[in-house]
Amino acid sequence: MIQIKGENAIAAMRIAGRITGEALYLGGQAVKDGVSTKHIDDIIRHHIEKCGAVPSFLGYGGFPGSACISINDEVIHGIPSKDRIIKDGDIVSIDVGARYRGYHGDSACTFACGSVSDEAKRLMEATERSFYLGAAKAVAGNRLGDIGAAVQEYAESLGYGVVRQYVGHGVGRELHEDPEVPNFGRAGHGIRLYKNMTIAIEPMITQGSYEVRVGRDGWLVTTVDGKLSCHYEHTVLVTEGEPELLTKV
Repeated sequence: MIQIKGENAIAAMRIAGRITGEALYLGGQAVKDGVSTKHIDDIIRHHIEKCGAVPSFLGYGGFPGSACISINDEVIHGIPSKDRIIKDGDIVSIDVGARYRGYHGDSACTFACGSVSDEAKRLMEATERSFYLGAAKAVAGNRLGDIGAAVQEYAESLGYGVVRQYVGHGVGRELHEDPEVPNFGRAGHGIRLYKNMTIAIEPMITQGSYEVRVGRDGWLVTTVDGKLSCHYEHTVLVTEGEPELLTKV
């Protein structure tokens, strides 16, 4: 069931979103050659808990980290590890959630470590741009397909793949609520958007095939062809005008 949020819920989500965005920023600042993904996860967890919130991902479905940290061809759900060392030239996708007063924020971004290839830079820029084109459609009266179509048309026009197996989602008291928010679709189709819906729009864009596979740990998702992947996400409040990005800081 889709939840339309009241003013108290939105106020709590704004705080949860701010904490999430700050934690993501700090994690991104820590992306450096020689740093472990566990070190970044520790920074993120410390900030969330310092702010009086709880890491949304920690223990979620048994996930052992406070953030998902995925490198290069890893699409999502990378488990932080002291043995996973970031190197110059890597691109690092960090996905963070924080729960505050019963409500979640959810945000992700892909960060460059040092000097990355021009191809990686273009993919990162395109993924972020595809998010903003999709988010611009998160207006009351539009339909879910308008969001997905905007993401898909832009990414595919550049020759990139749009992951189908994983999609965005509603956010609120639960980290994942109805509706699913695909990054592909047909404009004018899907459920109608209403004021005060809160959704996570999160394009996962690949350099090659959009097909992915899940690793032996049951979490890590990688591209099937070993090509790069980028992830960009904000929690978005649907309004009658310009959508509000609750996790943007």
